Amino acid sequence: MAKNNWLDEEEVALVVKDCNWNILQNWDTVIATKDIKVKWAPDIKRWDKFPKIKLTDDAELIESGKMVLRTEFFKKI
Repeated sequence: MAKNNWLDEEEVALVVKDCNWNILQNWDTVIATKDIKVKWAPDIKRWDKFPKIKLTDDAELIESGKMVLRTEFFKKI
């Protein structure tokens, strides 16, 4: 019996969205929507800006510098 592996045959694009469901792309700028406590680093305050983000393999995470951020607390500007 043949297996239907449609995921192997087609390239699936990862869609990353911010807290307002705007689509994020590499090199976008985002701002924090709330205060976030961070271990071993200064806390993130509301309206802190993170320029030039990079997308990760996970749709709920973005990378800015050495920090990995959850998309639910950030919005695209």
